[in-house]
Amino acid sequence: MSVAGFLDRSRIVAPEGWSRWLIPPAALSIHLAIGQAYAWSVFKLPLGGSLLKGNEYAGTLSAMPFTLGIVMLGVSAALFGTAVDHRGPRWAMLVATACFSSGFLISALGVAVGQYWLVIFGYGFVGGIGLGIGYISPVSTLIKWFPDRPGMATGIAIMGFGGGALIASPWSTSMLAAFGASGANPRASGIAWTFLIHGIVYAVFMSMGWLLVRVPREGWQPAGWDPATAHKRPLESKANVSARNAIKTPQFWLLWVVLCFNVTAGIGILERASPLYQDFFRSSTPAQVLTAAAAGFVAILSLANMLGRFVWSSTSDLIGRKNAYRMYLGVGAILYLVLELVGNASKAVFLICALLILSFYGAGFATVPAYLRDLFGTYEVGAIHGRLLTAWSAAGVFGPVIVNFIADRRLAAGYSGPSLYSLAFQIMIGLLVIGFVCNELIKPVNPRFHEPGEGAGALPAERAA
Repeated sequence: MSVAGFLDRSRIVAPEGWSRWLIPPAALSIHLAIGQAYAWSVFKLPLGGSLLKGNEYAGTLSAMPFTLGIVMLGVSAALFGTAVDHRGPRWAMLVATACFSSGFLISALGVAVGQYWLVIFGYGFVGGIGLGIGYISPVSTLIKWFPDRPGMATGIAIMGFGGGALIASPWSTSMLAAFGASGANPRASGIAWTFLIHGIVYAVFMSMGWLLVRVPREGWQPAGWDPATAHKRPLESKANVSARNAIKTPQFWLLWVVLCFNVTAGIGILERASPLYQDFFRSSTPAQVLTAAAAGFVAILSLANMLGRFVWSSTSDLIGRKNAYRMYLGVGAILYLVLELVGNASKAVFLICALLILSFYGAGFATVPAYLRDLFGTYEVGAIHGRLLTAWSAAGVFGPVIVNFIADRRLAAGYSGPSLYSLAFQIMIGLLVIGFVCNELIKPVNPRFHEPGEGAGALPAERAA
């Protein structure tokens, strides 16, 4: 059997009796791995103290691999979304595994030879392609397996992406310390070895996903579930819209802004989590425990990010996607305002606000595929999702640049502590308010965009074939 035949969609159609509950572990093996991206902040200070030592913009430059990775996530998801839908998840997951793992290996080489541009190219460009393809393939597959609970299903997979840093943060921190790549004078060779081990381990772990994944056979539906009698929520349509038509609708672009600004408001904190915590509480925390406490903060944020993706997206199955986003955006703006007003006066308030903001950030990712499914159907939901993730690409630039650039400039101007971030937080409040308004404007899709010749939820003939 050829490699192409092994990867063909027809070879992974689930046989009679296949349990759909085997699909979430396959999805999680991919998302837990690529979720390492959220632990990038633990590499910022080691890279700044070795390859970027003495550079005035070390904080901004050390964010570039992460920023480019998020940009490429959206771009590759948009470019390859249709291919993922038509060629199947096994092909997509294998490509994601190869790209994501290779990104670490190229980065290891870049650090070893002192060429930081290779780190940006490896982790950001090559690894970012793996992020995008790996992100959408499990999500679109799970939606097809769980039409009765789409919010919960996407929450399972995307919970893994949010929780990846919960594993990667302490793992990476311990390896950096073991290889002498932490502290005031980090060794570049230690960073290189850490990247190398990441690439090898993730290649093995992600392989479980593309080996296990299956797609439902034509006409399959969950036992006891009848789409004709299923409860219809506001904005939920049984018609299908193609990816080509979806981007012509105002609903797509309103949701694009909603996702972009919700992500921007969270990703700025997440990318700079470790330095941010140290800046806030440097004066009240002993120096010897500050780094460890910051690493713990990254891990706790990752836990909130992970749990929010499952808990809030599952809740959206009960309250509806629009109401869920009202909470993410409206309450999120209030939480940023509290952070701005309280500053570092209370660690408890700081932690509670940060945890809730990151839970809403993660929930936005987990809820949006189900929102798309409600608006546009399941016909090309993977391709539509891929195109929408360009909003994540934009946010991957906006969030880190806003927070890092403002912090770098204020630090140079003599600011310290919470005042480094006050302007950035005010900007985030404004973006969340704009996102809230856009969510309010989302209405059902005009029938003129629906695929012709469909019954209630049936796929167009050319796709079903």
